[in-house]
Amino acid sequence: MLKGKAKEYELIIFDWDGTLMDSLAKIVSSMQKAGGDAGLPILDAKAVHEIIGLELGIAISQLYPEIANKDIEFVRKRYSHHYVELDQQPSLFYPGIEAMLHQLAATDKTLSIATGKSRKGLDRVLSAVDLHGMFDGTRCADETNSKPHPAMVNELLAMHGVEPGKAIVVGDTEYDMEMARRAGVDRVGVSWGAHDSERLHSYDLVGCVDTSADLADILLGNIVK
Repeated sequence: MLKGKAKEYELIIFDWDGTLMDSLAKIVSSMQKAGGDAGLPILDAKAVHEIIGLELGIAISQLYPEIANKDIEFVRKRYSHHYVELDQQPSLFYPGIEAMLHQLAATDKTLSIATGKSRKGLDRVLSAVDLHGMFDGTRCADETNSKPHPAMVNELLAMHGVEPGKAIVVGDTEYDMEMARRAGVDRVGVSWGAHDSERLHSYDLVGCVDTSADLADILLGNIVK
């Protein structure tokens, strides 16, 4: 990343799992347990990381392309059961993320979420971490098109009356970056999530950051590409 003339963003759209919250291990474990419940092969963490960010039914069908729709629904229900069970102790934010969110919320910027989680799942975790009031808009994969379709971003832009050039997406996967690219908004990757940073760089990023401090610099307009 290069220091230069600051770019001001009005709307910041965050992914959740793997971007803000360190929940990847729970996702992997829940999917492995759900697959086992269905008598399917137990996939390794790398395979599960490939589908993080997608709507759950789409994710399961990509992991297990041989299974029928009724079996996808069974795996979905078992995954949700195991995840809620594991999440009795809420996941932690990545280092510095919660402080960064409060710092951004103290500005005039609009904070939103675009996530592969279900509405029920996102609302549950926002309540658990007491951040419902932090975000001005949220979109979940069970109420609109799944990433990498740009619908989540387009709907948030329309909700807040913001032009694409004044918005940025923050995410950890290629699905986040492609969603942002299709919507015509800037994008910044984080290196600590599901997809390696090398994979994100092909999406013409504003930056790919290693720390929450670097992310805050971009979002606050201190660093641009």
